[in-house]
Amino acid sequence: MPRWLPRAILLALALYACFQLGSWAFHQLIGLLTNILIAFFLALAIEPAVGRMASRGMRRGVATFLVFFGILVATVGFVVLLGSMLADQIVTMVDDFPKYLDSVINWINHTFKTELSRVEVQDSVLRSDWLQSYVQNSATGVLDVSATVLGGLFRLLTIFLFSFYFAADGPRLRRALCSVLPPAKQTEVLRAWEIAVDKTGGYLYSRGLMALISGVAHFVLLEILGVPYAPALAVWVGLVSQFIPTIGTYLAGALPMLIAFTVDPWYAVWVLGFVVVYQQFENYVLQPKLTSKTVDIHPAVAFGSVIAGTALMGAVGALIAIPAVATLQAFLGAYVRRYAVTDDPRVQGHRRHGGQQLLKRIKRVPGMRRAQPQPDEGA
Repeated sequence: MPRWLPRAILLALALYACFQLGSWAFHQLIGLLTNILIAFFLALAIEPAVGRMASRGMRRGVATFLVFFGILVATVGFVVLLGSMLADQIVTMVDDFPKYLDSVINWINHTFKTELSRVEVQDSVLRSDWLQSYVQNSATGVLDVSATVLGGLFRLLTIFLFSFYFAADGPRLRRALCSVLPPAKQTEVLRAWEIAVDKTGGYLYSRGLMALISGVAHFVLLEILGVPYAPALAVWVGLVSQFIPTIGTYLAGALPMLIAFTVDPWYAVWVLGFVVVYQQFENYVLQPKLTSKTVDIHPAVAFGSVIAGTALMGAVGALIAIPAVATLQAFLGAYVRRYAVTDDPRVQGHRRHGGQQLLKRIKRVPGMRRAQPQPDEGA
C-alpha cells in the first residue's frame, strides 16, 4: 500500500465530515440567515433618511429610533384601521345573513319548485358532520395558530433588532469591513455599498410615492361612489398594490370590489374598470417617470427576478428581489465596459431592408459588373 493512501483517505473523510457539518449548520441557521438578509435590506432602505438626520447633527442611534418609530406607528395605525373596518363589515354581514339566506331560498323555491325553509336549512347545517368535525379541528388547532403567531412576532422582533443595529452602526460596520481589506478593495466595497443604498432606498421611496398617489386616486373614486370605509380601502389599495409584487394589484382591488358589491353590484364593476385603467396609467406613464433614476430595470427582468426570488426564498424573496436585481444591475453597469453600437440596420431588426441596401451599394461601386453567362463552346 502506498504511504500516501491512508493520509488521502483520512483527508477525504475529514472533508466529507466538514461538508456534512457545514450543511447541517446551514440548514439549522437558514431561518436566522434569512432574517439577517431581510434586516440588511431594511437597513439599506432607511439609510438615506438616517444619514440625512445624522448630517444635521443628530446621533445615528436617535435618528434610527425615530425612523423605526414612525414605521411602527404607521403599521399599527394601518392594521387597526383595517381591522376595525373588517370587524364592522363582518358584523354587518352576520346581521344581514338571514336576509341573504331568505333571498337565496326564495330564488331556489321559485326556480326549482321546492318548498325549503330557512329553519330547515339552518338545522341541517348545524347538525351536519362536516361542521362538527370542522369545529373540533379548529379547537385542536388553536395552539398551533398561537405558536405560529408568537413565532412570527419573535421573527419580526429579530428583524427589527438586526436592522436597527445595521442602520445605527452603519459607519462602524463599514469601517470594520474595510479594515480587513487593502486600500484598493476598500474603495470598491464602499462604492458597492453606496450603490446598494441608493437602489434600495430609491425603490422604497418610489414605491411609497406611487402608493400615496394610488391611494388618493382610489379614495376619490370610492368617495364619489359612496362606498363605506373609503380611507381604509384607499390605504389598503395603495400599500398592497405597490409592495406585493406581481399579484398585489389583484389582491388590492378585490377588497374594494367586495365592499362596493354590498352597496350596489354596478359599483363593483366601476371599481374594477377604474383599477384596470389606473394600472395601465401607472405602468406606462407614472412608474417609468418615478423609477427612471432609482430602479430602472426592464419589466421582464423585474418579473423574472420576482419569480426567482419566490422560488428561492418564498414571499421574502419576492419582496427583496427587485432591489437586489437593481443593485446588481447598477453594479455591473458601473464596472462592465460598454461600446458604441455600430450603425447597422440589422440592429433594429431590418434584415431584409439592410440586405437590399447592401446590394444597392455593391451595384454603385465603379468597375463592378454582373457576370454574364458564357456561351457554350460546343454550341
